[in-house]
Amino acid sequence: MASKKLTSATGAPYFEHQDSQTVGARGPVLLQDFILQENLAHFVRERIPERIVHAKGSGAYGKFTVTHDISQYTKAKLFAEVGNECRMFARFSTVGGEKGSADTERDPRGFALKFYTEDGNWDLVGNNTPVFFIKDAKKFPDFIHTQKRLPKTNLKSATMKWDFWSLNPESLHQVLILMSDRGTPYGYRHMHGFGSHTYSMVNAKNERVWVKFHFKTKQGIKNFSNEAATEMKGQNPDFAQEDLVHAIENGNFPKWTLYIQVMTEEEAQDFRWNPFDVTKVWFHDEFPLIEVGEMELNEIPNNFFAHVEQAVFSPSHLISGIGFSPDKMLQGRIFSYPDAQRYRVGVNAHLLEVNRCPFGFNNYQRDGAMADSSSYGDQPNYFPNSFDNTIADAQYKELEYDLDSTVVAHFNRNENDDDHYSQPGLLYTKAMNAEARENLIHNIVDSMKNISGPKRDEIINRQLCHFFRANIELGMKIAMGLQVNIDANMMTHLKGAEEGIS
Repeated sequence: MASKKLTSATGAPYFEHQDSQTVGARGPVLLQDFILQENLAHFVRERIPERIVHAKGSGAYGKFTVTHDISQYTKAKLFAEVGNECRMFARFSTVGGEKGSADTERDPRGFALKFYTEDGNWDLVGNNTPVFFIKDAKKFPDFIHTQKRLPKTNLKSATMKWDFWSLNPESLHQVLILMSDRGTPYGYRHMHGFGSHTYSMVNAKNERVWVKFHFKTKQGIKNFSNEAATEMKGQNPDFAQEDLVHAIENGNFPKWTLYIQVMTEEEAQDFRWNPFDVTKVWFHDEFPLIEVGEMELNEIPNNFFAHVEQAVFSPSHLISGIGFSPDKMLQGRIFSYPDAQRYRVGVNAHLLEVNRCPFGFNNYQRDGAMADSSSYGDQPNYFPNSFDNTIADAQYKELEYDLDSTVVAHFNRNENDDDHYSQPGLLYTKAMNAEARENLIHNIVDSMKNISGPKRDEIINRQLCHFFRANIELGMKIAMGLQVNIDANMMTHLKGAEEGIS
């Protein structure tokens, strides 16, 4: 291999890299040593702001292959034919921890996917759970604050977590999943992924259906116990990253099968819950899984920072044939995600390799930090114009539809919008076996015993009421584990649960 000359950032070859230019053998150092200045200046700017959430993550490239025909639901070109393939990028992450935290923490896992399609990049930004803690993005900053650190001590706090959850019973479904063994997955390869939100699909006839996305791991579900996860945090805080890297480098490419659930607009009108409420699921026996394709990860990026850290995802990055829904959390993320990435990476983040559409793009956005004109040169920066041949193609015209209401309000409820207990109760009784229920109770008790301060009893009793309303056995066992006496006030809630509140 031919030798390469050592150069400055501007390409000028130089020789002295390890010794600063000084006055005499002992110094002082001269300001004119521009290589010293260049290296130090770049070094202290090597990092960009870490993500507010999902800071600790891992990523890999791969491919997605369509295995089943769903063209009756969507006109997206990716799904036009069985056998279609596209390159993709996946980033997995923990939610609440900082970049240097352990990736085996009890936490939901981010499951962010970028599909490089001929109609543009499609991002599906979800989690390893089908639901979330809150149903309205207005609550999101407050919720995330409780998962971070106390302003005074800069310490994590079980008290503020459980205080928020107990004051927001809509969180119960996700809390039960988080406190189960699913809250500590064995790396990223052994967990499912979900779009979580309800999206829409539109077919060639302009017919719309509502959909949910499910990625089922082909490696099999595998979780840490609470104790094993805690032990691994000390042994190897980068366990999940190491597991993913080693698997791919050894040719053991992890795979997931993509399924969708489909609900018609008529079925959505009659669904007993709000179908756009991200704290609820659609039952599989009513809306069965429809197989779509396979995702395979087979390439570790050659530079972690350039690809994994600078990857930007947003639910607003959709392609023709896939659209939004009235999900309030989704609607909030449409704004907040690209806004966060413009702050963190920059307005031209889409020009970076990991984010760039490989099929090219034509728009009239110009300039800004790190602008690269190679994609547009001296072309006009306004539309329409008389100098280029860019057109707005009518085949990509969005579906026109009527809104459900003309009433502007801060809430719009049906009679079951405040039913935060039926699905968590079914999760406990139907979806979990005896061992999973036992581990769930153990993990909840282990977390709630750390609630402290003058509001301790109030917070515990308020949360216990939610557990009772989901399932009396669940509430009783947690109360026993916390050594809480069931007083008359609690018995009132028990009686209400028995009469059908749950």
